[in-house]
Amino acid sequence: MILREKIINIIHKVAKLNELELVDDLNDETVLLQCGLDSLGFAVLVACLEEELNFDPFTMTDEPIYPRTLGEFISFYEKMAKNI
Repeated sequence: MILREKIINIIHKVAKLNELELVDDLNDETVLLQCGLDSLGFAVLVACLEEELNFDPFTMTDEPIYPRTLGEFISFYEKMAKNI
């Protein structure tokens, strides 16, 4: 399974576990703050991704990163996965 699919699958799992409703069409242009996950959901998402992928890209960089869209979020994970 490619990284993009893993991330999207985990987003759905986190939403289900936290009884959150995601927008119908998650795509690269989906604004993260409007996707249906709340702040706790995002924290759980990043923790689940770290557990699943064995890395946390947010701790691998010295500069703060704030992805605005799902596409930016996935691209950041893909970019940082190349560094491990």
